[in-house]
Amino acid sequence: QVQLVESGGGLVQAGGSLRLSCAASGSIFSINAMGWYRQAPGKQRELVATITRGGTTNYADSVKGRFTISRVNGLNTVYLQMNSLKPEDTAVYYCKAARDFRDYWGQGTQVTVSS
Repeated sequence: QVQLVESGGGLVQAGGSLRLSCAASGSIFSINAMGWYRQAPGKQRELVATITRGGTTNYADSVKGRFTISRVNGLNTVYLQMNSLKPEDTAVYYCKAARDFRDYWGQGTQVTVSS
C-alpha cells in the first residue's frame, strides 16, 4: 500500500512560478516511477512529467522547458517546479506512483493561473 499527498497548489499570475510536492508513504520500496498528471474541468487527465527511481525524466511537449520534475531520498518526495505558468496550465494536479501491476494516486492539488 502506498499513500500519496500533494501540496503546493494555489493561485498564481501568468508568468509566475509554483512548486508542487508529493510525499509518499507506505511501501515506498515498491515504487518504480513517479509522475505528475493534471486534469482540467471537463477534460481528460493528461500526463505532465515522470521520473524513475534512477532519475530519468520525461515531459509532455506542452510543458518542456517550463516544468521540471525532481526527487529526493529515492522517490519518497517528488517535486514539480512550474515556471512561466500560463492560464492553460490551470488544472487539478495529481501525483502518481507506478508499480508493475498497480498505480497509486494522490488526492490532487488545485493550480489556478490567472490572466
